[in-house]
Amino acid sequence: MPPIRVRPGARGHMTTVQQRLRELGVCLPEAPKPVAAYLPAVVVGDLVFVSGQIPLCDGTLLCRGPVPSIVSVPAAQRAARQCLLNALAVLDDALDGDLERVRRIVRLGVYVACDPGFTDQPQVANGASELLVEIFGEAGRHARAAVGSIALPLGATVELELVAQIHQPSRP
Repeated sequence: MPPIRVRPGARGHMTTVQQRLRELGVCLPEAPKPVAAYLPAVVVGDLVFVSGQIPLCDGTLLCRGPVPSIVSVPAAQRAARQCLLNALAVLDDALDGDLERVRRIVRLGVYVACDPGFTDQPQVANGASELLVEIFGEAGRHARAAVGSIALPLGATVELELVAQIHQPSRP
């Protein structure tokens, strides 16, 4: 299959996912290792299910505690973005370093640790959703759930899971 074409770049040429990441100044981190008994990603047919990712960067949790009493909405949006970068790193690993195989992002599940009465979970989730569209163009538009929670693993402010549809590799 040909690589996914994202957006017109310089001189009207279409860019690949890796080119778009570079244009955005985004570098995928090393895929985080599981913190419990689960697989980071599972491929079933043409779908890849990426397990929940928290905002770890170089092994450090970037954002801890509920929104808005401890963590502001903008900080939680940045945490959601980091969760997405971790999920894309896991997806990249599952695809043997070939994000060009992504046909589309199907769904995000975004979980936000928050105080009772907080209802802006969708605003937090936009930190990830908007970046997906910047990276993948129309193929990055997805279904989504943005859910409030009283607590998340390791005290994280945000956790994100992702489902992507992929092109099957060519067979010789």
